[in-house]
Amino acid sequence: MSESLADEPCEACTSDDEPLTESEYADYLAELDDDVWEVVEEHHLEGTYQFDDFRDALEFTYDVGELAEEEWHHPDLHLEWGEARVEMWTHKIDGLHKTDFVMAARMDRIHEEYAPAE
Repeated sequence: MSESLADEPCEACTSDDEPLTESEYADYLAELDDDVWEVVEEHHLEGTYQFDDFRDALEFTYDVGELAEEEWHHPDLHLEWGEARVEMWTHKIDGLHKTDFVMAARMDRIHEEYAPAE
């Protein structure tokens, strides 16, 4: 069984690393929830998660904050009623790194916990 992107380690980049190109990040992007994530200007990831209410969106942002602290990789979070928007890139290289996609995959996994019951 192959490992999920969310299960891969968040590895810090060095200042010698270059931002990923579209051909380099295409496979990573394909593993993310395509209803949520997009790459903007080949520079950063943006994702918008939907929730049933404000409390779930707030708790999700708290969970993402805990993940960010654990991995020392901090996204920009925007909270509204029933919605949480995430912007993420690796500041050290001013662009996308594999770790950004690993973090996004982990956020997708966290969001699954908030899916409405059927």
